[in-house]
Amino acid sequence: MLSSGKPMKEPFDIEPFKAEQEVIRLTIQQIKKDFGMFGMDVDFPVAMEMVYHDLFRELEYHISDMLARNVQKLSALLYQIDLNEQTIVNAWEEHPEYTHSQVIAELIIYRELKKVLFRSYYKNYKLKDLPEE
Repeated sequence: MLSSGKPMKEPFDIEPFKAEQEVIRLTIQQIKKDFGMFGMDVDFPVAMEMVYHDLFRELEYHISDMLARNVQKLSALLYQIDLNEQTIVNAWEEHPEYTHSQVIAELIIYRELKKVLFRSYYKNYKLKDLPEE
């Protein structure tokens, strides 16, 4: 994540999961699905050693194009991904050294990764694991 040095308040730390190939694969699959709903084909190489860089570059390309040509489409995509305007504005203010498309690309990857992790967590969470009252 584009770091401002401030710790993020998350229910759990996602950093250890960022290197897991299955999490990466599922995150890419989720991004392809969300972008595909808006008629955008997002290509990703299968080489895992450069996957984050390539993913970032590909998303930045699409976002930059939407910022220039179709902001309504970008807004709809961000709504679909569940990335709100205030989060984006805050990130822009915290990271003026990055372009808007770079900040949005980073936030999309982060949000989609969180979706994958939450889905996996709740898929494996069982009611029997709840403490008795």
